[in-house]
Amino acid sequence: MIALGINQISKAALQRLPTYVTYLKSLPADAPDHISATAIAAALGLGEVQVRKDLAAATTGGRPKVGYVVKNLIKELDQFLGFNSLSEAVLVGCGKMGRAVLDYRGFSCYGLKIVAGFDIDPALVGSSSSGKKILPMQKLKGVCTCNNIRLAVIAVPEDQAQAVCDELVACGIRGIMNIAPVHLNVPAGVVVRYENLAIEMALLAGQVETRFQEERLVK
Repeated sequence: MIALGINQISKAALQRLPTYVTYLKSLPADAPDHISATAIAAALGLGEVQVRKDLAAATTGGRPKVGYVVKNLIKELDQFLGFNSLSEAVLVGCGKMGRAVLDYRGFSCYGLKIVAGFDIDPALVGSSSSGKKILPMQKLKGVCTCNNIRLAVIAVPEDQAQAVCDELVACGIRGIMNIAPVHLNVPAGVVVRYENLAIEMALLAGQVETRFQEERLVK
C-alpha cells in the first residue's frame, strides 16, 4: 500500500501521527523488533481500527500476525511528517513561557530548530539558559530574511499577539504556532496552530472525569 500525501490525510489523523512517533521512540532498546497496531492502540488509549487506518494512510503498512518493524515504522512516519528535514523557526516573546520553549531540546527530534528569540524588553536581550540568542525586535526582519525562515512561535501577552503576528507575516513567516490565548487574523497562505494550555488542561480534566465515571459504573 502506498502512503497518501500529507494533504490527503484527515486533520485528526495527522494530529495523531506525532503521538505514534513519540511513543515508538520511547520504547526501550530491548523492546521487540515488531509491534502491532493493537499494542500501539492499547498503549495510547486509542481504538485499534483508528490506529490501523492512521498508519495505513502514512506508511506502507504492517504484515498480518506480524505487525510493523518498529525502526521502519519510525522512519516512514518521520519521512511522512517531514521530521527528517531541518526546519528553522524564530520565537517572539521571551518571558518565562517563551524561554521554556526556546530552551526546549526536544524539537531536534522532529527536525525543528528555533534559531533565536526576540523581545521588546532590553533586559531580556542576551542569551537564554541554553545559550540561544535573544535579540531585540529590530533585528527580526534581518534574521528571517537572511536565513529564509518561514516558521515562528508567538509567546507574547494576548494584547500584543496580533501586532507581532502582522510583523512576522511582513517578515515572510508563513507558519505560526500561537501560544497567546487569542485568535489571530492572517492573510491567505499563512497557517496558524493554536496551543492553549488552559484548554488542553480543561479537556484533560473532562476526559479523566469521564473515565472515572465509566469505571464507577463498571464496578
